Amino acid sequence: MNETKRLGIDPADIAEAVDVLNHGCIVAFPTDTVYGVGADVRQPEAIAALYEVKGRPLNKAIPVLLARPEGLYSVAQEVPGSAWRLAEQFWPGALTLVVHCAPSLPPILTAGGSTVAVRVPDHPVVRALIEGLGAPLAATSANISGWPSPVTADDVLTQLGVRIALLLDGGPCAGGKPSTVVDVTVTPVRILRLGPITADQIRTVLSTM
Repeated sequence: MNETKRLGIDPADIAEAVDVLNHGCIVAFPTDTVYGVGADVRQPEAIAALYEVKGRPLNKAIPVLLARPEGLYSVAQEVPGSAWRLAEQFWPGALTLVVHCAPSLPPILTAGGSTVAVRVPDHPVVRALIEGLGAPLAATSANISGWPSPVTADDVLTQLGVRIALLLDGGPCAGGKPSTVVDVTVTPVRILRLGPITADQIRTVLSTM
């Protein structure tokens, strides 16, 4: 396998990364939390490669990153009021919402399940990548499954090395902590993982509905 190509984050670099994604290959990139690694959500073969790159079990679904909140319509079958309320308050940001997935999503993305985890990251590079691709990214942290989440480009290369085609180096990630995950398919909503956004913040927003 060829050595991973390491680029910066200027528009030409992002355009090259989009081209790599369009060809079904895997790209790593900075986000507001940790470095992520992703594939074109429309390409099941690329998603399969993403599982392989990370050594991720096929029964563990892969989240989706959007460029903007309206992108929820393209990946969710239905979006409850609680989801929009939380998105309005915390997107872009370190909040992942679990919603009922649209039937158009490849089953390999959701591990055959009926839900998908979705986030709009607060980082211009990854949002520009998604906009350039014209589709959401199937994306997760750029680490080998079970290993520490990477916060620098060097961390990514240490773990994934030549497994990925291209790395966009945007310097250290400011967040350094995975996002808070909230399941909005149930009532009341359920917090599945605590991250930068606290349970009290979630409850405060939803109490005003």
